[in-house]
Amino acid sequence: MESASLTLLAFAAQPAWTMRKQHAHLSDEALVALVARGDEDALGELYDRVSRIAYGLAMRVLRDDRLAEDAVQEGFLAVWRSAAAFRAERAKASTWILTLVHRRAVDLVRREERRRAEPLSEETATGAGGVGEATDEAAWLRFERDRVQAALRQLPDVQREALELAYYGGFSQSELAERLGVPLGTIKSRMFAGLARLRELLDESTEEGSWKAQFTS
Repeated sequence: MESASLTLLAFAAQPAWTMRKQHAHLSDEALVALVARGDEDALGELYDRVSRIAYGLAMRVLRDDRLAEDAVQEGFLAVWRSAAAFRAERAKASTWILTLVHRRAVDLVRREERRRAEPLSEETATGAGGVGEATDEAAWLRFERDRVQAALRQLPDVQREALELAYYGGFSQSELAERLGVPLGTIKSRMFAGLARLRELLDESTEEGSWKAQFTS
């Protein structure tokens, strides 16, 4: 696994902690309104309040720790990206968030079912075209790695740092909070915001052009 060689940024933890204390008395609905205005700490506060219940819901659907964590993460990314569409008169904020997580969990179930229903045949894996296909797959993986790295370089430093330390360095969110000297909620909000922006950048790069395998005869 590639390790991140970043210099840890000095970040003033006290203002972030003060902001978190200010958010503590707000309703879930008020927090969603702040998220819609780009408030990362409000997203972190929502995560602290709802993520445990959301994880339990995802586990009941998926029966898999890793997939349940993915569903919660993707659900909160959806909260970040679609908070402006929330309508308090239609549902409680917590209910809306759990609905988003449930949808992601169901999507993951369907994805896993499709993956398991389409195993690679022995002919596909070892047939005459196997060497060429393996070469194309390696080229595709290099392309995707370069695309992700290019998108990461466009993120704000604190978001890129958190993502690289988590995904390349293998640090948990709690370990990152201790390592960087910032509140856990700040780490969570940085990662949510960074992943949301990363997904947007990757979507944009896909629209601009994509890698195409060059099959050889």
